[in-house]
Amino acid sequence: MHHELIIAGFGGQGVLLAGQILAWAANLEGKSVVWSPSYGPEMRGGSSHCTVIISSDPIGSPIVAHPDTEVIMNGPSLEQFLPKLKPGGLLITNSSLVRNKPERTDIKLVEIPANTLAEEVGDVRSVNVVILGALMTVVPLVEEASVQRALIERWGKNSKLLEINRRALHAGMQAAE
Repeated sequence: MHHELIIAGFGGQGVLLAGQILAWAANLEGKSVVWSPSYGPEMRGGSSHCTVIISSDPIGSPIVAHPDTEVIMNGPSLEQFLPKLKPGGLLITNSSLVRNKPERTDIKLVEIPANTLAEEVGDVRSVNVVILGALMTVVPLVEEASVQRALIERWGKNSKLLEINRRALHAGMQAAE
């Protein structure tokens, strides 16, 4: 197994953290992982993305030129990254903010109203975990138990944020089913 993906949006959406959690979960399972963040100088609102490579074998290069999957959290990121998605690839969009449908017919599209679902579970800041739940349902790169462990490592066992993010993860998983 070798899977390359890009998660993209704007600063404040938790794009980098979503990639980190995914990478932690894969690492917990003993898989080879590369996580590479990229963001502009702005604290919030600027472009932000990360690449994640998960493999059962050693990873030869951290460069993701044509990902297998793209997780797109806003409209400008769709315009920027869609051309890089390889033919036959998977595009997961946050349909709460991505209004335009891609014109490409050679990809699979999954639309998740991530902002709406995050608000329903109690905190719009959990939008990144909603979309992560959808991703892990559509592309089983890691086990749910590993993501749960990564969430605990991030927020601690008794945190209010942990509970919100657990609900967010399940909301994304259900939306993708």
